[in-house]
Amino acid sequence: MSSTPTFIPPQPPPQRSGMMTALVSGAIIALVAANIFLYVQISGVRSDLAKAREDFMTQMSNLRDASSATTASQRAHLETLKQELAAAREQATSQARTLSSQAKAEATARAEQLAKQIQAEEARARQQVSSEISEVKSSAAAANTKIADVSTDVSGVKTKLSQTDADLQKTIADLKSARGDLGVQSGLIATNGKELEALKRLGERNYFEFKLGKTKQRQRVGDISLLLKKTDPKKNKYTIEVMADDKLTEKKDKNVNEPVQFYTSKARQPYEIVVNSVGKDLISGYLATPKDQTGR
Repeated sequence: MSSTPTFIPPQPPPQRSGMMTALVSGAIIALVAANIFLYVQISGVRSDLAKAREDFMTQMSNLRDASSATTASQRAHLETLKQELAAAREQATSQARTLSSQAKAEATARAEQLAKQIQAEEARARQQVSSEISEVKSSAAAANTKIADVSTDVSGVKTKLSQTDADLQKTIADLKSARGDLGVQSGLIATNGKELEALKRLGERNYFEFKLGKTKQRQRVGDISLLLKKTDPKKNKYTIEVMADDKLTEKKDKNVNEPVQFYTSKARQPYEIVVNSVGKDLISGYLATPKDQTGR
């Protein structure tokens, strides 16, 4: 059951200088927040870059250590084989006159076997060193690629943030203020989602988006309740009931993008409803409430 709407006398419009000061302050806050966002992003990217360099240096150090250990082991093994070869040849030479033909042949064969084994070991050592050099080159190339990607990410973050700031400033410049249905000059009005996001970033008021269909039950939006009574899509008009502070107020035949204003006991400034689109039995828009919720 509806009660008679409470008439609230219009409040005098705030001075324009106060509004401009608030807008400038909001823009400065938004830019400071954007700069903080950029600092955090770049700090993260720099950390990734430092980690990439540290991983690369660690990998290089491990490869050098492994290569040194392998080379030392191979050298020791080769040195042992060479000593065995020298001993075999010396033995074959010293005993050449006293050994039988078969013993001479066996000594010579042993010496040749050791010589071939030494050649094979040296070839494997050269191949392993070549493989390790290729692996180091591949690791260096991968690290350089990662470092380049991180640098690209830094540039991308800066470019994206600069574009976002430019878009925000342009959107804010395009926003307009209007006089509400209570005769009070409103704050900036958003007519679409992009403009509403810009208002949210300014942070001057609290914003609650809604889509309201024609139902029997009121819909909760912020700390109030709304009930859609009628829509006229051809004329872009609508009628709603507002329940605030347990008081019911009808807002009849309101226009799209018109600030629909009402007062509550929680704030000295009026709440504002802005409907951006009117369809058949459906409206969508947002509720803007003051940041300062000090009661009147």
